[in-house]
Amino acid sequence: MKKNLTLAAAAAAFAAPFALALTAPVLAQDAGEQPAPSPNEIVDAAPADDWIPIAAEDLLVMTLAPDAEGNAREVIIQLMPAPFSQGWTQNIRTLARAGWYDDITVNRVQDNYVVQWGDPNYDNPEAEGDAKPLPEGLRVMEEDDYTSPAFAADGPSKMRIQSAATMVGLIAGGADFEVLQGLGEEDARQYAQATFSDRYSQIAVIANGWPIAGQDEQFWPVHCYGMVGVGRGYSPDTGSGAELYTVIGQAPRHLDRNIALVGRIISGMEHLSSLPRGSGALGFYTEDEAEKRTPIMSIRVASDLSAGERPAFEYLSTEGEAFARYADARANRRDPFFIVPAGGADICNIPVPIRRAANQ
Repeated sequence: MKKNLTLAAAAAAFAAPFALALTAPVLAQDAGEQPAPSPNEIVDAAPADDWIPIAAEDLLVMTLAPDAEGNAREVIIQLMPAPFSQGWTQNIRTLARAGWYDDITVNRVQDNYVVQWGDPNYDNPEAEGDAKPLPEGLRVMEEDDYTSPAFAADGPSKMRIQSAATMVGLIAGGADFEVLQGLGEEDARQYAQATFSDRYSQIAVIANGWPIAGQDEQFWPVHCYGMVGVGRGYSPDTGSGAELYTVIGQAPRHLDRNIALVGRIISGMEHLSSLPRGSGALGFYTEDEAEKRTPIMSIRVASDLSAGERPAFEYLSTEGEAFARYADARANRRDPFFIVPAGGADICNIPVPIRRAANQ
């Protein structure tokens, strides 16, 4: 009986702040005749206090060569916060401050997969030249560093993670699902799966502004669209941060826990996703396609720039009511165009809203 009560409490605690489960479409039917707001409208109406500034030390400004029409191209990357991938993000700051990224190129564009940039002669099946020497002081990371045994989460995120862990444990223990909000066993199992987990992990939540998955007391960031990772060779190589890539297609979740994720692109994604595809192995540009490699003029840590050059961004707190409403609206579209609410959403289909700060 104790397991049953814990199960019901866990479900109720989770459902209140972050309703993405099976009961959500029913709520849509009772919403009344007033048109439901779209996810973007909910974000636009979010209180100013719900927006959290991103530290300039966590922003990279990547300047590409102008396009064929002479238009400037700038990409902004937000680096991953602690506890995830900190050795790699430290290396990336070191590389940026050493000017190592200056004059590297985009070397790989694989359709519906990734765009990769770095030294064209490093780990490139289509190149034969000598690799660019790396600066001293770079950390060598272990494969265990792809995950973290714990991370600090506050508010609803902490509740969601604790509830999810409780639910997963009770499922494994064969708990009686009849007590779960009066649902039958099959509906209860579907509720648990839709609410707390996915095909890739026991726990999938958006916490502290990032998509996070977990299993067996380990947590890791998730390969969603626009996430930035570290290129590497075969195991045990874990990459230094000299080679980076971003996801430009369907979320390649099979890469989770196999490569270090170090951040995400928050502005200028169109400058990378629209580049011509490579015809070589894995989408690398061949020797005959060298002219397609987009030059990267520089990558700078935003905190090193002058006040006039320094970009400022903020993200919608994932612990507030506005984000809970936004996430529910992403999972169950009730605005006029839609006919049937989906009843749930993949973690990568709830991107955390990010915008330029008001003073930009």
